[in-house]
Amino acid sequence: MEWESLLSLRRHGDTNKRLRTEQNDLRLGFEVDYDRIVFSNAFRSLQDKTQVIPFSKTDFVHTRLTHSLEVSVVGRSLGRIAGKHLLEKYPHLNTILGYQANDFGAITAAAALAHDIGNPPFGHSGEKAIGHFFKAEEGQAFKSELSDKEYQDLCDFEGNANGFKILTDAQPGTPGGLRLSYATLGAFIKYPKQSLPLKPTRHVADKKYGYFQAQAPFIEPLMEELSLTHAKGYYRHPLTFLVEAADDICYTIIDFEDGINLGWISEDYALEYLINLVKDHIDTKKYGQLQYKSQRLSYLRALAINSLIQDAVRIFLENETAILKGTFSWALLDKSKYKVQIEDIIKLSIKNIYQSKEVIQKEVVGYRAISTLMRNYVFAGIRQYKKEANSHDQLLLSLLPEGVKIEGDSIYTTLLNASCFVASLSDGKALRMAQDIGQ
Repeated sequence: MEWESLLSLRRHGDTNKRLRTEQNDLRLGFEVDYDRIVFSNAFRSLQDKTQVIPFSKTDFVHTRLTHSLEVSVVGRSLGRIAGKHLLEKYPHLNTILGYQANDFGAITAAAALAHDIGNPPFGHSGEKAIGHFFKAEEGQAFKSELSDKEYQDLCDFEGNANGFKILTDAQPGTPGGLRLSYATLGAFIKYPKQSLPLKPTRHVADKKYGYFQAQAPFIEPLMEELSLTHAKGYYRHPLTFLVEAADDICYTIIDFEDGINLGWISEDYALEYLINLVKDHIDTKKYGQLQYKSQRLSYLRALAINSLIQDAVRIFLENETAILKGTFSWALLDKSKYKVQIEDIIKLSIKNIYQSKEVIQKEVVGYRAISTLMRNYVFAGIRQYKKEANSHDQLLLSLLPEGVKIEGDSIYTTLLNASCFVASLSDGKALRMAQDIGQ
């Protein structure tokens, strides 16, 4: 891997190379990526998608939208700080090619902003509901008509792969989807592998998969441009480690904060955990003057996030050579000096938030809604593809938003389109549609 290639400004359809020295600094290509994501319909739908607590009416609770914005802010800081040091190490990137520290921040921020754009309603419960339909429900009937990889795409439906599809899928009049820079797309791909084989190595990049078979033709030229190809597949883009760290930092600290604000984690107990994380940086005099819980939480949250940002950048820079060789196989926070404190916070969050009755009960409701939608739209789409659609199928398909088409050019693409349509729905929309359709 070489940074010159990893920072490619190329976009789908380009015939000429885009040079950093020719970029307008008032409208930098990597910043255009951020803007395109913000104004996309898929990103806007995140305002009604679950982060942790589905259907919560509490003002304190984060949605996927607010979470994504916060992750992008943290990602920008990580990228800028790392970029400053990388330009000192590789001065030609600046003096000859024109790259600046803010470029690293802009790429990381844009990829971080989009990191959850493909997540189905109801979070990971939604992913499981879509996959379960093909693994253990009526969707099993299609197994014999699909390749192993196509079937695995559906059985193990992955929000990361769906996100890549959203960012790159051609629509009438818009080839290449959002046409983001290749650098941003590379940084977005957290798991640069297909659905099979499952976890071929213990490398963090092989934990899940990152693209559907339908997007495989797009992946090869993208990875070649970024110098991410190797004999057995693809490397992870180095800036993906920073995107992943930004997400890990935010959900560790901010999900925990939501639990405190909801009263699911006692303030005294929680503050003790946060103080353990920031004890080397806390201004005890300033902290002692804060009268309100919201002030104390804000102060400790800011210190905690900053401590983890600095530590993540340290780990990244210390291991940059191994990362460029593809031999660094951990998430950055797995090597954090705060690992024990992070694990303590996550354990408490799992017990008091993720496994709380309120969360589980609402996930059950969401799971049922997605199963209903899958059952109806998968079979309506398949019958339409086979020219056997009945009047009920036609009514269902008429409810699709403008521009959305489930019928594909094969059984696989039709099934994938149906799954991705259901995944595109917000929590509230999925619930209302399922209630209207019924069983």
